[in-house]
Amino acid sequence: MKYFDSLETRDPEQRERDLFAALPGQVAHAVQNAPAFADLYKGVIAAQVNSRAALARLPVIRKHELIERQKTLPPFGGLNATPVGRLGRVFSSPGPIYDPEGTGEDWWRFARSLHAAGFRAGELVHNTFSYHFTPAGFMTEGAARKIGCAVFPAGVGQTEMQVQAIADLKPTGYIGTPSFLKIIIEKADELKADISSLRKAVVSGEAFFPNQKALCAERGIDALQAYGTADLGLIAYETEAREGLVLEESLILEIVRPGTGDPVAPGEVGEVVITSFNPDYPLIRFGTGDLSAVLPGISPCGRTNVRIKGWMGRADQTAKVKGMFVHPSQVAEVVKRHPQVAKARLVVDGHTEFVYRIEPRRKAQGLLKGELWLDGETGLPLRETGRFVKNPSLFFKKTDVDQRYRVAEGKALITHRDMVIETRIVGKVEMKIQYTNHQPLAEAPATPAQ
Repeated sequence: MKYFDSLETRDPEQRERDLFAALPGQVAHAVQNAPAFADLYKGVIAAQVNSRAALARLPVIRKHELIERQKTLPPFGGLNATPVGRLGRVFSSPGPIYDPEGTGEDWWRFARSLHAAGFRAGELVHNTFSYHFTPAGFMTEGAARKIGCAVFPAGVGQTEMQVQAIADLKPTGYIGTPSFLKIIIEKADELKADISSLRKAVVSGEAFFPNQKALCAERGIDALQAYGTADLGLIAYETEAREGLVLEESLILEIVRPGTGDPVAPGEVGEVVITSFNPDYPLIRFGTGDLSAVLPGISPCGRTNVRIKGWMGRADQTAKVKGMFVHPSQVAEVVKRHPQVAKARLVVDGHTEFVYRIEPRRKAQGLLKGELWLDGETGLPLRETGRFVKNPSLFFKKTDVDQRYRVAEGKALITHRDMVIETRIVGKVEMKIQYTNHQPLAEAPATPAQ
């Protein structure tokens, strides 16, 4: 069967009528069962919210607001229509932001994206999304099981063990971030392991870069993207046409001017705002913070729903690293814990490193003003560069340091140390040290008994 169901090929006008016929009921349900919506929609007549113009008059709830709302009324800020004890699971994403999962099959609606990527009943799927704290592992596993696939819950990390499992179990499909799929392929090459059973993939959680696409194509892996969030589940998915992402069938999409609730003209870039028909978590006009634009026309694959161009950046300062959001407030909290740090800037480079710009508040000997690179997987240091804000001697005018590490077996081992010192007597002095042989210290002999 080419399509997941007949909804994917509906007449677009019929789909629009169906969605807006159902919208007043969802608004009424939210007002009656979710305290936040009862407060937000005071004076709103649910029966009249039956068009795009009427929907656009409702306030937008943005992702960054969830943190404050949830602090005031835990755990979900009063946006849940189903009490906590009647849910299936509760998750935590960085922020923290707490997300509910109801009961029932494929609650996150990801099955449609897996079907479009060629996943079929009777296959084994290797799922590398996290099953810890965050919902990604469960939302995609539920979709695979809905289709009829068996799932290997690999989770994150332990690359060598993951490669071994793929070589042994020979799954046909991969689910996870594109960056981790690239890591698995490269590790398999290094270990000379056969992972050629992987023929298809659904990748999500981060941008899918051209070099990653090329590597998948080279290895015969047909990889398609899925776009979703921990709040909404699946939003849109890529098909074999590879022309944008097709909107999930049970959502209303708006593209609005960032910072407002005003829809942009067709084709313009703006913030993705979604209205969901989820009965447990009825998010209405939820601003994702992601930027995108609507593609004109209908997909060559035959699916008739609206298409978006895909992820085109953020409407706010939130960054996404390895499928996880990092909010500005979190960076601020890290800075607060270290009184010597005046300013800090987080830079994400290739989704493999965190770069912190450190500016100490006080001139204490041994403190650097510069940058610290941390490995994106282990959090261990990769490089330190900068200048001592207070030199260790009166005879030193300036001391610049560049220290580099390699991460091995859970440890950061120094490989290079370069120092340039401006002295008051002899001028510039350079020192370069290269470390090539790291050996563990022998255990000290036991003290003999007296």
